[in-house]
Amino acid sequence: MSVQGDKPLDSENKDAIARGLIGLLQPAVGEIDERVKGVRESQMELRQQIDSLCDDLKKISENDPVPIELEPYVKKLNSSRRRVMLVNSILQNVQDRLNKLHHSISKETARRKTMLDPSSPPKFK
Repeated sequence: MSVQGDKPLDSENKDAIARGLIGLLQPAVGEIDERVKGVRESQMELRQQIDSLCDDLKKISENDPVPIELEPYVKKLNSSRRRVMLVNSILQNVQDRLNKLHHSISKETARRKTMLDPSSPPKFK
Protein backbone atom coordinates (compact mmCIF):
# COMPACT_ATOMS: atom_id res chain seq x y z
CA MET A 1 0.00 0.00 0.00
CA SER A 2 1.06 3.56 -0.53
CA VAL A 3 1.58 6.05 2.26
CA GLN A 4 -2.04 7.19 1.98
CA GLY A 5 -3.21 3.56 2.11
CA ASP A 6 -5.54 3.88 -0.88
CA LYS A 7 -3.77 1.74 -3.49
CA PRO A 8 -0.84 -0.66 -3.75
CA LEU A 9 2.49 0.64 -5.02
CA ASP A 10 3.09 -0.05 -8.67
CA SER A 11 6.21 -1.79 -9.94
CA GLU A 12 7.91 1.47 -10.91
CA ASN A 13 7.48 2.95 -7.44
CA LYS A 14 8.66 -0.26 -5.78
CA ASP A 15 11.77 -0.23 -7.97
CA ALA A 16 12.40 3.42 -7.15
CA ILE A 17 12.13 2.69 -3.43
CA ALA A 18 14.40 -0.34 -3.77
CA ARG A 19 16.98 1.68 -5.72
CA GLY A 20 16.83 4.38 -3.08
CA LEU A 21 17.35 1.90 -0.26
CA ILE A 22 20.19 0.18 -2.08
CA GLY A 23 21.79 3.54 -2.85
CA LEU A 24 21.49 4.48 0.81
CA LEU A 25 22.77 1.20 2.26
CA GLN A 26 25.63 0.41 -0.10
CA PRO A 27 27.91 3.33 0.88
CA ALA A 28 27.14 2.82 4.58
CA VAL A 29 27.98 -0.88 4.39
CA GLY A 30 31.19 -0.09 2.50
CA GLU A 31 32.22 2.51 5.09
CA ILE A 32 31.51 0.18 8.00
CA ASP A 33 33.44 -2.59 6.27
CA GLU A 34 36.49 -0.34 5.89
CA ARG A 35 36.31 0.73 9.53
CA VAL A 36 36.03 -2.86 10.70
CA LYS A 37 39.08 -3.76 8.61
CA GLY A 38 41.02 -0.92 10.24
CA VAL A 39 40.01 -1.98 13.74
CA ARG A 40 40.91 -5.60 13.00
CA GLU A 41 44.35 -4.57 11.76
CA SER A 42 44.98 -2.50 14.88
CA GLN A 43 43.74 -5.38 17.07
CA MET A 44 46.15 -7.76 15.37
CA GLU A 45 49.01 -5.30 15.83
CA LEU A 46 48.09 -4.87 19.50
CA ARG A 47 48.03 -8.65 19.97
CA GLN A 48 51.50 -8.94 18.42
CA GLN A 49 52.85 -6.21 20.69
CA ILE A 50 51.34 -7.87 23.76
CA ASP A 51 52.92 -11.18 22.73
CA SER A 52 56.29 -9.50 22.28
CA LEU A 53 56.04 -7.72 25.62
CA CYS A 54 55.07 -10.96 27.39
CA ASP A 55 58.06 -12.73 25.85
CA ASP A 56 60.39 -9.91 26.89
CA LEU A 57 59.06 -9.89 30.45
CA LYS A 58 59.45 -13.66 30.72
CA LYS A 59 63.05 -13.46 29.49
CA ILE A 60 63.85 -10.67 31.92
CA SER A 61 62.35 -12.54 34.86
CA GLU A 62 64.14 -15.77 33.91
CA ASN A 63 67.58 -14.24 33.30
CA ASP A 64 67.91 -11.54 35.92
CA PRO A 65 66.73 -11.50 39.48
CA VAL A 66 64.33 -8.59 39.54
CA PRO A 67 63.15 -7.03 42.78
CA ILE A 68 59.68 -6.78 41.27
CA GLU A 69 57.69 -9.93 40.64
CA LEU A 70 56.72 -9.77 36.97
CA GLU A 71 54.53 -12.87 36.83
CA PRO A 72 51.28 -11.06 37.80
CA TYR A 73 51.91 -8.54 35.04
CA VAL A 74 52.57 -11.27 32.51
CA LYS A 75 49.29 -12.90 33.54
CA LYS A 76 47.45 -9.60 33.09
CA LEU A 77 49.00 -9.17 29.67
CA ASN A 78 47.98 -12.70 28.71
CA SER A 79 44.45 -11.97 29.89
CA SER A 80 44.44 -8.79 27.80
CA ARG A 81 45.72 -10.77 24.85
CA ARG A 82 42.82 -13.24 25.16
CA ARG A 83 40.33 -10.37 25.26
CA VAL A 84 41.93 -8.81 22.18
CA MET A 85 41.68 -12.15 20.39
CA LEU A 86 38.00 -12.43 21.37
CA VAL A 87 37.27 -8.93 20.06
CA ASN A 88 39.19 -9.79 16.90
CA SER A 89 37.04 -12.90 16.42
CA ILE A 90 33.87 -10.87 16.89
CA LEU A 91 35.12 -8.29 14.40
CA GLN A 92 35.89 -11.05 11.90
CA ASN A 93 32.31 -12.30 12.20
CA VAL A 94 30.97 -8.76 11.74
CA GLN A 95 33.19 -8.24 8.72
CA ASP A 96 32.04 -11.54 7.19
CA ARG A 97 28.43 -10.49 7.64
CA LEU A 98 29.14 -7.08 6.13
CA ASN A 99 30.84 -8.71 3.15
CA LYS A 100 27.80 -10.94 2.61
CA LEU A 101 25.49 -7.94 2.90
CA HIS A 102 27.64 -5.94 0.49
CA HIS A 103 27.62 -8.86 -1.96
CA SER A 104 23.83 -9.17 -1.69
CA ILE A 105 23.41 -5.45 -2.30
CA SER A 106 25.68 -5.63 -5.34
CA LYS A 107 23.76 -8.59 -6.75
CA GLU A 108 20.42 -6.88 -6.14
CA THR A 109 21.69 -3.68 -7.76
CA ALA A 110 22.86 -5.62 -10.80
CA ARG A 111 19.57 -7.50 -10.97
CA ARG A 112 17.57 -4.28 -10.80
CA LYS A 113 19.74 -2.65 -13.47
CA THR A 114 19.20 -5.69 -15.69
CA MET A 115 15.45 -5.42 -15.16
CA LEU A 116 15.53 -1.74 -16.12
CA ASP A 117 17.92 -2.17 -19.06
CA PRO A 118 17.81 -5.75 -20.40
CA SER A 119 20.35 -4.97 -23.15
CA SER A 120 23.26 -4.57 -20.69
CA PRO A 121 24.94 -7.74 -19.33
CA PRO A 122 24.80 -8.26 -15.53
CA LYS A 123 27.97 -7.62 -13.52
CA PHE A 124 28.26 -9.75 -10.40
CA LYS A 125 31.06 -9.38 -7.91
